[in-house]
Amino acid sequence: PNIGRTTSPGRDLQPIGGTLAMMMAISPLASDAAAVGIGAVCGALSRHHIGKAATERIASDPARLSHLTGWHTAGINVLGSFVLGGVFGSPVIGGPDFPKVATTAAASSGPKPGPPSFGLTPRAKLMMGVGFCGSFTTFSTFSVDVVNMLAKGEATKAVGYVLTNNVGGVIAAAAGMALVRKIMGC
Repeated sequence: PNIGRTTSPGRDLQPIGGTLAMMMAISPLASDAAAVGIGAVCGALSRHHIGKAATERIASDPARLSHLTGWHTAGINVLGSFVLGGVFGSPVIGGPDFPKVATTAAASSGPKPGPPSFGLTPRAKLMMGVGFCGSFTTFSTFSVDVVNMLAKGEATKAVGYVLTNNVGGVIAAAAGMALVRKIMGC
């Protein structure tokens, strides 16, 4: 049988048996999925290690630091909002919105705006935005933290936590966008 083989040299691959590598080569969806997956693994591991380090630090001196339990999630969410703001504030390069600009003298009748020279490709934005930031930040843990604070009668702490996550996140996202746009000159 001819399962998983090419038809002949120089011709397109025929995925009769199908392999991940062949699908990646022919499917933008598979490439997008790989980008999101890589970003997600990095974001989730980053969140895990920051949470682990914070928990270990609090456990090393609970008399002095126990009031900080759970607040690392707010810090992660605000930092993730800043990064996501920067990702979305960055110009898109190399995407379908920026076709190649003709450079021959005959084709140009004066300077034409071309694509920005610095920025992120659409797939890099997908990897960093949806993948990394999507798994680095966490609304579900934030929600459980608030419920737990309220259950312990810590309403003031819960309100401060909600404000830190929400208002802090919005301010951080705006700051990330503004910083990247200033650096990139957008």
